[in-house]
Order: sequence, then structure tokens, then C-alpha cells
Amino acid sequence: MVKPPPKTYKERKEDFVSNHYGGTISEINLVTAVAPAAYILYAVLQSRLRFFTPYEPLQFLVDFILNTLAILFSITAYSTYPAMLNALILLPAIFIYLTSKDTPQRIVPADAKKSKNESKSPQSINLPKRAFITVYRGTMMVVTCVAILAVDFKIFPRRFAKVENWGTSLMDLGVGSFVFSSGVVSARSVLRELDGFQQAQARKAKHASIGAGQRILSALKSSLPLLVLGLVRLSTVKATNYAEHISEYGYHWNFFFTLALLPPFVHFFQSVLFLLPKRLLTVERFPIIYAILAISIAGAYQIVLENTGLKSFILIGEREPWGFIGWNKEGLFSFIGYLAIFLAGMGTGGYLLPSNQDTATRKSPVGTLGFKLIGWSIFWIAAFLISWDLHGLRLQVSRRIANLPYVLWTVAFNTTQITAFYLIECLFFSKGKYASLSEETRYIQATPRVLEAFNKEGLPVFLVANVLTGIVNLSFNTLDSTNIQALGILVGYAFLLTSFAVGLGKTQWRAGILGRLGI
Repeated sequence: MVKPPPKTYKERKEDFVSNHYGGTISEINLVTAVAPAAYILYAVLQSRLRFFTPYEPLQFLVDFILNTLAILFSITAYSTYPAMLNALILLPAIFIYLTSKDTPQRIVPADAKKSKNESKSPQSINLPKRAFITVYRGTMMVVTCVAILAVDFKIFPRRFAKVENWGTSLMDLGVGSFVFSSGVVSARSVLRELDGFQQAQARKAKHASIGAGQRILSALKSSLPLLVLGLVRLSTVKATNYAEHISEYGYHWNFFFTLALLPPFVHFFQSVLFLLPKRLLTVERFPIIYAILAISIAGAYQIVLENTGLKSFILIGEREPWGFIGWNKEGLFSFIGYLAIFLAGMGTGGYLLPSNQDTATRKSPVGTLGFKLIGWSIFWIAAFLISWDLHGLRLQVSRRIANLPYVLWTVAFNTTQITAFYLIECLFFSKGKYASLSEETRYIQATPRVLEAFNKEGLPVFLVANVLTGIVNLSFNTLDSTNIQALGILVGYAFLLTSFAVGLGKTQWRAGILGRLGI
């Protein structure tokens, strides 16, 4: 019997990231709980000891360990023992909290210094920066950037890698979370437009709506840079013979193309929104409208999947007879699910971003926003459980086709994560001395510098992460490396990326693409 020829390194790499079945949702929740645990320790160090003021090299190192290295270790060295890592982070926090008192500081009255958002915005609605949103988006970006390189090493468990067809995994959740978090901040433009409409209605004046041409131009401005990045990635991958996971998005498609398609559809739905009855066009009803829209799109897509041959075509159908659609069927059809996730994120941003809500008080420790977050979290979790294969409709989760259970799982997870970060901020930075601080000062105190950098400079950091990942894979045999070698490379990569993000933030550089798309 003739032995088959040994596989090339590229074939081994493709096999390494293919045909996985994922892990349990409970394990994913425990692993990702490291981020809120790290924020608790940060909050204790800052609120009790003012450790991160001033912010010097030692503070940066601790910030890096807490908010980047802890996440890296949770998906590699401690992937089998996430509860132990959570305990190692929380025990010092509990000890410091119980053995120290609040460090006194000079109080800046809340009305003495208004945030830049308040002073410059001509709108009555106030959309200030919020620490818990920055922390949430920053951790999502850290997990994404760390995982895209870690997945190429054996120290990264295969159950965390993207699932082939059905199942749940950390990286599957990461892709959807990236889209959801982008949607959260993209709600700003809709909120400002709705606020202007409400003001015009109150004055009994005609609202100057944004024209179709202006919306199309705005969508193109957001999509074009991402389209270019997608084409650059496509040409680079093909030119270097880089290992590809074809069943992830297709032969030509990649995640940048998915992101580039979002703005035109988002602007379209924004135009449709203003065709609704005037009594529905309020800032307060916006989250409900977009939640209904997201569920409707995902639900309609699921009905088509179940009652036509579309599901079979995406998963096992032949590519060649259908041309471009066949070669890229995963990317093209999963876009429907990602659009629903993005719109759900926008709906969530509709009640997260405005500041005219009750904050934590003695009578209500979590404020009106806290109750909204808890209520929406319960709603999305219940919706997911109804659709999931273990309950209700008994549908399986599939990131490959981005079906209804995948959409609901992603939204439920992210809403719950945001709730956790909000409650931590309320506990440590909304009472006592912090209650008298201005919004901007409280934001600075409650926000880790590393996570702020990853959030603010998301796109350039993500691009650099992709370039570094490519360099490592083209110059180093990741498959045959030992765990010590892998961890050394990953720690160096994480430190370099974190230093780049923080350094970029210090230069006061701004990426206009981020503001337009909300990434």
C-alpha cells in the first residue's frame, strides 16, 4: 500500500483551524468573566489607592497585566482553569477593598467643568463618553486582537477556535461581538437626528430631514476604506499563499467586506425609520424599534433557512455552478445575521449613550439605566433560550450561517457583559466622593488607559494586529512550537500591540473611519 505524501505546512495549518465543534457556553462565560474581574481589581486600586494617578511606566505595566495579559492567559495558559484565574484576580481586590479606605482627593463639582460633549453640542441630547462602554469595547478589541494570533498555536484550545458548522466557541462569539460593539456607538447619529426631530415637533416647526443623496454619500465614505482594506487583504492572502479557512467566509470574501456592507443598509433603515408615525419617532422608543427590526430580520432569515434549500446550499452546496455567489456563499448570506446583530447593537446604544437618565443614588443603587440594562439582558437571554437547541425551538447555533440562535446568543452575551461593567462602575465610581465629580473627571478616573486606547484607536490597532499575525505566521512554525515558545511570542505580541495603542492615543491622532462607522 502506497503511503500518501506528507501534507504541506499550508495544508496542516488549514486542517488546524478547520472542522472544530466548539465548547460549552458556560465555559465561554467563565473565561470571558476575566475581563469584568480585572476591571474590579482596577476599580479597587484606583478608588481606594488612586494607584493609576499619576499614570507612569509602573502604572502602564500593571494596566497591561490586568487588561491585556489576563485576557491572554484566560484563553491560553489558564484556559483549563478559568475559575482559578478569576479567583487570583478577585482575591487581591477583596483584600484591598476590606483593608483600605477611600483615598481623599480634590473634588471638582459636577457643574464646574462640563464635558466637551456638553459644551460643544448644539443638541439638547447629551451623549458623553461613558467609562463602562469604553471598558466593554476595549476588552472586546483586546480579546479579538489576542485571539487572531493565539489561534495559530496549540496552546490555544481547539474548542475556542471557530466552529465548522454547528456549535458555540469563543472566536465565534468574538466576531459577532465586534459587530455588536460597533453598532452600539453608531447609534449616536440616529439619536441626534431623532432629537432634532423632537425639538422641531416641540416648536411646531418643519424638520429638515437628511436627503437620500447625503445618506448615500455618508454610507460610501464609511464603506470605501473598509472595502479597500478587504481588497488589500484578499490580494495579500492570495499572493503569499497564506493558509485560508475557505468555509469561514468563502473563497474571496473576508470580514472587512462584511463591515463594508453594513453602512449602506444601516443608512437605508435610518431613512425608513422616519417614515414611521410621528408619535413613534422619539429617543425613548428608538431602542424598541431597532430591537424589533433586528429580531424581524434574523427571524425572517431563519424561516427562509428552515423552509428552503438555502441552509443546505450554504453548508454543503457546490460552489462552482453558482459563480461568485457560490464561491462566497458563507460571507454573503451570513451578512444578514451580522446586520441583525449590528442593528441590535444600535438599539442598545439608544438607551446606553444618552446621559439624561438617573444614575446610582442611595435609593436606587443602579439607577434607571441599570434597571434598563438588567431588563434588556433578561429579555435577550430569554429569547436565546427559546430559540436554542436545548430549549424551545431547538435550533442549533451556527456562526457560519449567522442564524437566529447565533444572533440572539451574541446580543444576550454582550448586553450582559455591558451590564456587568456598568454595575462595577456604579459600585466604585458613582457614590461618595465620585458623586460630586464632573462627568469628564469621573470618566478619566474610571477608565483604564489601555482599554481606552484599544477602544479609541480600534481600527489602526486591528490592522497592526493583522499585520503582526501575518508576519509571525510567515516567519515562524506556529504548529510545532512548544507552549513556552508560544506564550513568549504571544506576550511579546500583546505588549507590542498595547504599547502601540497607548502611544497612538498620546499623539492625539484620530482615525476618521472609526467615527463614521463606529468601530
